[in-house]
Amino acid sequence: MKIISTAIPDVKILEPKVFGDDRGFFMETWNAQLFSELGIQHGFVQDNHSRSVKNTLRGLHYQIEKPQGKLVRVTRGEVFDVAVDLRKDSPTFGRWVGEYLSEHNNRMMWVPPGFAHGFLVTSDSADFQYKCTDFYAPEYERTILWNDPTLAIDWEIKHENTFLLSAKDKAGDSFEQAKSELKGVSLQ
Repeated sequence: MKIISTAIPDVKILEPKVFGDDRGFFMETWNAQLFSELGIQHGFVQDNHSRSVKNTLRGLHYQIEKPQGKLVRVTRGEVFDVAVDLRKDSPTFGRWVGEYLSEHNNRMMWVPPGFAHGFLVTSDSADFQYKCTDFYAPEYERTILWNDPTLAIDWEIKHENTFLLSAKDKAGDSFEQAKSELKGVSLQ
């Protein structure tokens, strides 16, 4: 497993070894011992899978209680994946990182607890799969607007009026509004 650093040290890009031949390929996407050695020592309690069409933008989602760490990957298609640091005691609080994840590059992103997360589908469709360190808690779920001017995320798409958003994502809070509810997540 190759580890690629990002501008936010706790967010990691993971590139598994892929063994392929004319029959197809094999890769290991989760190994508790290896991930522990890499510093990802969280237990996972839930796996999710979504399928979305091109220009679907999901996020930026987070939970104010029971924050979820996520190990995310794309098994079909491509997305631009974004993590925003919401840990008030972090030196990178309010900063974001983005990475293209696809079925071709096989990359995964580790998004620790205390981050908002979202993605934009850049292929015709995409299957997005992720492991979570805590259960979904809808009473604690919040959304920050994808186009918040303070965060200034560069989604690298010129025609944002074509984005497909859920009602929840259209009605998200600004980063400034969200800050009032953040209690600070441990940097562990």
